[in-house]
Amino acid sequence: MGNRRHEMEILMNILRITMREAKITHIMYKANLSYSSLRKYLSEALNTGLIVKEYNGDGLPIYRITEKGRSLLEKLEEVEKIMHI
Repeated sequence: MGNRRHEMEILMNILRITMREAKITHIMYKANLSYSSLRKYLSEALNTGLIVKEYNGDGLPIYRITEKGRSLLEKLEEVEKIMHI
């Protein structure tokens, strides 16, 4: 099996990172994604209500997980445990 990560693993990483407010570059480096890949995942997570985009005091965008995102992350972590992934 290759080293490529599954989309669900990437989404889980992004949700974990946004448990604390995070700037886009922080998410990009922590999730080990290219900018274009990250934009795709962020767009999907924003459109489905898993994360929200807000602005900090400097007017820079920050991302944080929503209650819906937390709930999904908890369920995915349960599946991960059961499957010993």
